[in-house]
Amino acid sequence: MLSVSGVLNTKVVRELWQMKGPVLAIAFVIAGGVAVCVMSILSYSTLSITRAQYYEQYRFGEVFATIKRAPVHRLQQMKSVPGVAELSDRVEGGAKLRMPGFDEPVSARIISLPREGQPSLNRLFVHRGRLPSPGRSAEVAVIGSFAEAHDLKPGDRFPAIINGREQTLTVTGVVESPEFIFVIPPGGLLPDFQRFGVLWMSRDDLAAAMEMEGAFNSVVVRVRSDHSLASVIDALDRTLAPFGSTGAYARVDQVSHRFLNDDLEQLKIMATLLPAIFMSVAMFLLNVVISRLVNTQRDIIAVLKAFGYTTRQVGLHYSKQVLVIAALGLVLGIGVGLWLGRAMSELYMEFYRFPGLAYQLHPVWLLLITVLTFLVSLLGGWRAIRQGTALPPAEAMRPEGPARFTVTTAESWLSGIRWSQPSRMILRQFARRPVRAGLSIIGVAMSTATVLVGNFQFDSVSLMVQTQFASVQKQDMTATLVDPVNAAALYGIQRQQGVRFAEGRRTVPVKLINGHRQWRSALTGIPKDAELQFVLNEHLESVPLPVGGVLLTDYLARELNVQPGDWLTVDILEGERRSVQVQVTAVTGEFLGTGAYMRIDSLNRLLGNGPLINQILLTNDPDDETHVFRELRDTPGVAGVATRRAMLESFYDTLGKTFLTFTFFNSLLGGIIAFGVIYNTIRISLAEKGRELASLRVLGYTHHETAHILFGEVAVVLIAGIGVGWLIGQGLAYWLTTAMQTELYRVPLIITGQTLGISAAVVLVSALVSGAVAWRRLRALDLVAVLKTRE
Repeated sequence: MLSVSGVLNTKVVRELWQMKGPVLAIAFVIAGGVAVCVMSILSYSTLSITRAQYYEQYRFGEVFATIKRAPVHRLQQMKSVPGVAELSDRVEGGAKLRMPGFDEPVSARIISLPREGQPSLNRLFVHRGRLPSPGRSAEVAVIGSFAEAHDLKPGDRFPAIINGREQTLTVTGVVESPEFIFVIPPGGLLPDFQRFGVLWMSRDDLAAAMEMEGAFNSVVVRVRSDHSLASVIDALDRTLAPFGSTGAYARVDQVSHRFLNDDLEQLKIMATLLPAIFMSVAMFLLNVVISRLVNTQRDIIAVLKAFGYTTRQVGLHYSKQVLVIAALGLVLGIGVGLWLGRAMSELYMEFYRFPGLAYQLHPVWLLLITVLTFLVSLLGGWRAIRQGTALPPAEAMRPEGPARFTVTTAESWLSGIRWSQPSRMILRQFARRPVRAGLSIIGVAMSTATVLVGNFQFDSVSLMVQTQFASVQKQDMTATLVDPVNAAALYGIQRQQGVRFAEGRRTVPVKLINGHRQWRSALTGIPKDAELQFVLNEHLESVPLPVGGVLLTDYLARELNVQPGDWLTVDILEGERRSVQVQVTAVTGEFLGTGAYMRIDSLNRLLGNGPLINQILLTNDPDDETHVFRELRDTPGVAGVATRRAMLESFYDTLGKTFLTFTFFNSLLGGIIAFGVIYNTIRISLAEKGRELASLRVLGYTHHETAHILFGEVAVVLIAGIGVGWLIGQGLAYWLTTAMQTELYRVPLIITGQTLGISAAVVLVSALVSGAVAWRRLRALDLVAVLKTRE
């Protein structure tokens, strides 16, 4: 004989099986929210832990400094700076490479290796081959991204020009470094694996090539735990000042770490905000669905209570149904989330090139997700369960009293329209139960909003690309010079074959300071009548550069807490290392990077120079592009060349690829949630109206007329819900874009008609599929059962 709990457990199993369609739909809704949550947390956790282990294992430095030249015998003085736990000196330089089968200019940064091979700080992970051996001239190890772009392997050779002298380099190994997870070329904004690489050469060979025997021009420092970074940086600046230092800086300002940190911070935001949005939508919809589901079982609740089951037992029985559905969605969501999270981590791995991935999702996260899923699921169904189980048996067995079908206010307003009888029934149904209709509309609206949030970022990325690579940058290529030259050099460049127009500008490394806030950046001088590169505002309108003042991007202005009219301290990190006061005269918005801009004549006056430039923007004849590349490659004063086409390709291969893939997964899961919601809305609506519709069939209404009543109500809910969902979605999208702003890029809030159409289409397709299932059930209504009394 079954116990009380055994009987109710059997009932739970049978009812869940009988309602397998709605149960699975609700489970998919929960699974979608859980999967987004697990995917985001796993991706962020894996990459964060992997980075931390990589930094620690390969001893990534904490403070960096570049100087002109310092003798080796001064190292002891630098190592004795208070707080310095370890200091590694090295020689760095630039090179221009000629890669076989690649005509475009290629530049590289070359870093020295000590005689023992591995440096004490910023150690290298040898992926293939070996490190260069001392005594064997012209051997180099190559960063993995560059080696892969040019299909380099140990034993390959290529020509290089180092310090004006050409030599042939031999590849001994392919390596990775914690210092160059992001490999950004000089003057570039994004990685360019084909046109810029990092090489490592033995100290003796590179020092000889750079004429740095017995000297060094770069130091890497690890700081003692009992000292602050700021105190060590200040002490190093004082010590290195006589040697032409551009200023020591902490890891947080190191280019690769800075961009990687911004990328992970954005992933962290996605790992919190998007799951919060999805789970909130899923749990709200669960509340609506469970409420309507329990309401259809009033008579069953009455029978249970009539047979002696207590209110607590009946409430626990329906809570078990909720928990089983939640558990099904939880297990499915965790499984899908783990799979998607691993796939996302491996996608990021192609970009970050860590030695390996440390897949880790702390059990506490899974426990927290499990507890929250069950808790919110119970809260979602608690109100309906409490109200249903509180009814006395006699009251619960009695069907809800018939509504008073009087002429409603809405009908009075629309009295001029000749309504069909089914349409009049639909109108009265909404007037009788406005709360239930409102909840249904909100359910559809949240589904629409979820799909919209998952898709709008495709439009945003398209606008970013159009703005940056079509409106802001009109040049075909940008040549960065080794040293500033007189602007008159532009006339010679313009006369070269294939060059249509040349424009000069100047970029200067600076530290912008406002009180305790500071930011290492580049101050860019742009000609007054610039034709190839502009500063645009958020409305894509050209912003005139102020005379004498500085124009900041909005992100940088917020970081420095300044606004137009405020004054900044600008430390120039080259030449005489001046410190000047400059007024912020305007603030504008940009989507990629951060910028500080001045008129080039004002910048040169600020530096005490004449009309100097160190970057040349070019437009060229496509037919002579190869000739222009070769001329720039062979020009000694050109440090590197970046092309607009290459930057666009880099954007899609790096940021665009990872960002849009993450967006695609969110969009897919949003579509699953939308389908689950619409399916349950139609199925439960049919369950609630089954007796009424069967009664109408007995009274002579046709299948099409009864379908008109059911699907007409659903159509009104869909139309209203989609409109409201567009508004909610735009609000959520604004919240998301505001939170996702980083130094690397800011996602603009752009929602096109196509995105609105996609979000509506997903909901409508879900409704059509669900309607097809409901149509079959509508045709199978039992007309005999309706003639039986329920008392």
